[in-house]
Amino acid sequence: MLSGKSILIGITGGIAAYKICELIRMFKRANADVKIVCTPNALNFVTKLTLQSLSQNKVAVREFETENFKPEHISYADGADIMIIAPATANTVSKIANGYCDNLLTSIVCAFNKPVIIAPAMNRNMWENPVIKENIAKLYKLGYEILEPEKGFLACGYSGQGRLCRTDKIFEKAVEILHSSDMLKGKKVIVTAGGTIEDIDPVRYISNYSSGKMGIALADAAKSMGAYVVLISTVDVDKSYNVIKVKSALDMQSAVKSEITDADFVIMAAAVADYRVKNYSRQKIKKTSSDEITLELVKNPDILQEICSMKNNSVCVAGFCAENENLTENAKAKIVQKGCDFIIANDISRTDIGFSSDYNEVTIIDKDGNVTKLEKTDKNRLAKQILEVIYGRNCSDNRELCTSQSC
Repeated sequence: MLSGKSILIGITGGIAAYKICELIRMFKRANADVKIVCTPNALNFVTKLTLQSLSQNKVAVREFETENFKPEHISYADGADIMIIAPATANTVSKIANGYCDNLLTSIVCAFNKPVIIAPAMNRNMWENPVIKENIAKLYKLGYEILEPEKGFLACGYSGQGRLCRTDKIFEKAVEILHSSDMLKGKKVIVTAGGTIEDIDPVRYISNYSSGKMGIALADAAKSMGAYVVLISTVDVDKSYNVIKVKSALDMQSAVKSEITDADFVIMAAAVADYRVKNYSRQKIKKTSSDEITLELVKNPDILQEICSMKNNSVCVAGFCAENENLTENAKAKIVQKGCDFIIANDISRTDIGFSSDYNEVTIIDKDGNVTKLEKTDKNRLAKQILEVIYGRNCSDNRELCTSQSC
């Protein structure tokens, strides 16, 4: 199942460390290469000899024990396809969330630019501590995969949430991530993000509340699934994939049209302004004695509808729509109106999701009327779920996928 894959498991100083022996065996049975890095305190709960015997590899514990002049934290980070930290103590969770690198394990995490699974385990009161909750939320936001602890009887004598999640759950999540990393391999994915800016004069403009977080999360997810990604964004971002910075709806239209010719996927999550000022003033408009000012607006191009009309059968189109009432009904009407294959609908009447939030909840509708609801979660996780739903549905139709503009 995992032949050719390298798994790096980080073990910290919690009583649940002994459970990781079975996790190692699971990965070895799946033909994975398993390497172990421990904090010094982890060895109070499980021996180095046990871990070395199970993994059939040297167990790393301390920094600066270099071989061949290669720093361990870099060589371990470069050599693994995924890193799993289990159990992750409150101490290690907090260090990772705040960028501390005071031992080999945390130094490796800082240098690791591939998927990381963190499975915390701790006392119930520690898990409920507001500082730990804040650090967990921060890790979610940064894109770490968190497998939250389960409820039950704890080694400290308490009952409640704090037990390390099942080792088979950790194994299955790692397999899912490793397999999904090749899902879009060889595909070109275009994503748009942010709210367009329509200038009125040199100091004023028309825009909206879109932060671009959902679009950027989709681009990140597509990259993690092996795609060649082009992000067309009104937001400044520094990414390892190609980013095209745009400003207005016309800029975005031009960029999308120039990139779409060889695209397999186009995910336009941007909030494109419906109108722009007809006559842009090159000089700042001065305030006058009048209590009113009139701006004449003209309609912007509908990029979603435009690319739907020009696409061929190898491209499948979906769009985002923002609704504050009758979400599903309005989305179904919009998919017919625009001519796309999928609509991803957001409920903007809620303040806990959507614009500027780190969380979202969407309903996905395809052109055949099938409805899939994805429950509230952080946008990084939701982005992967969106791609999996659309691509999975698309694969069943034996077609390629292109997702498109926020309506």
